[in-house]
Amino acid sequence: MNILVINCGSSSLKYQLIDMKDEKVLAKGLAERIGIEGGRVKYEAEGHDEVVIEETLADHKAALKIVLDSLKHEEYGAVKSLDEIDAVGHRVVHGGEDFAESVVIDEKVMKVVNDNVEIAPLHNPPNIIGIEACREIMGDVPMVAVFDTAFHQTIPAVNYIYALPYEYYEKYKVRRFGFHGTSHQYITERAAKMLGKDLDDVNLITCHLGNGSSISAVIGGKCYDTSMGFTPLEGLAMGTRTGDMDPAIVPFIMEKEKLTPDEMSSVMNKKSGVLGISGVSSDFRDLEEAAEEGNDRAQLALDIFENRVRKYIGAYLTEMDHCDGIIFTAGVGENSITTRERVAAGLKSLGIKLDAEKNDMRGKEAIVSAQDSSIPLLVIPTNEELMIAMETARLV
Repeated sequence: MNILVINCGSSSLKYQLIDMKDEKVLAKGLAERIGIEGGRVKYEAEGHDEVVIEETLADHKAALKIVLDSLKHEEYGAVKSLDEIDAVGHRVVHGGEDFAESVVIDEKVMKVVNDNVEIAPLHNPPNIIGIEACREIMGDVPMVAVFDTAFHQTIPAVNYIYALPYEYYEKYKVRRFGFHGTSHQYITERAAKMLGKDLDDVNLITCHLGNGSSISAVIGGKCYDTSMGFTPLEGLAMGTRTGDMDPAIVPFIMEKEKLTPDEMSSVMNKKSGVLGISGVSSDFRDLEEAAEEGNDRAQLALDIFENRVRKYIGAYLTEMDHCDGIIFTAGVGENSITTRERVAAGLKSLGIKLDAEKNDMRGKEAIVSAQDSSIPLLVIPTNEELMIAMETARLV
């Protein structure tokens, strides 16, 4: 079975074509600058060099058409005909309380996704556009929605209800939803296999650390708590997002700086985090380089990020009777040797120890804890596209 995985952003479209027989990536790429000047589609098929198609992309449908034409191209295509694509899996960021798992897309599903635009105005609209473009071009090919929020729908009320008047939850669904769920689910399943445990028996702390970061507590293979909240703004200090802070700061700064709600939202989502602290960059590689050169604010930004990671790990350990593993994934978690070192160094009082030699690697599955560590430390590169494909294959 060949599954096409589609991940639409506001001006981009990432894709992979995966043969589920052996989980081989037949082709992958990115369409970017959709709807603006300078559009292009990057395409790379197994056994062929990357092809870059420079063309104005009026909308997602135009981008998707180029992607599909590339997939069946005589010279560098991955399939001879679109009939060889058995299903399409779409990443959809927000499913609200309506979906606790992936679903085959029908009109009812589309209505719910549209209804959730109000609480995910930056994310759901491009996901909807991608689905509609695929339906228009590909016709009756089965399609599946895989929700970022679905994995977190097992969180109990004690962890998802905010200490606000309860009527706001009843009227507006103001609650913790959590995000990066597809990534947390993938590394949970991989960790269970690496540790030789049944998924239903495994307790983990999963750390998705990148420009956007979140940590989840997993009990019995299901999410019990997570750091992101009603939006992806809550939790860790991130690349450009504030993470946790005193909510009274918001009206205080708005009054002092004469900011509108939209302007304040932009400050918190796009100008804060390690970028705001350091004044250097939201890229952790740039921060590490600046810190090595003696930039104190860059070092402070890294220290704050790592301290928040340790705090969440410590908090989540109190929610489970035992922990079978702490997992590092995503851009920083998979690739930053020093971040893993510094996070682990602050957990020594809990008997958690890193093995420096094992940890000296990037982007590979490995157990990097010392032999006598009280809890295993694992690095697992995330693969959200494969998780989406697996969910799609399961359903169709």
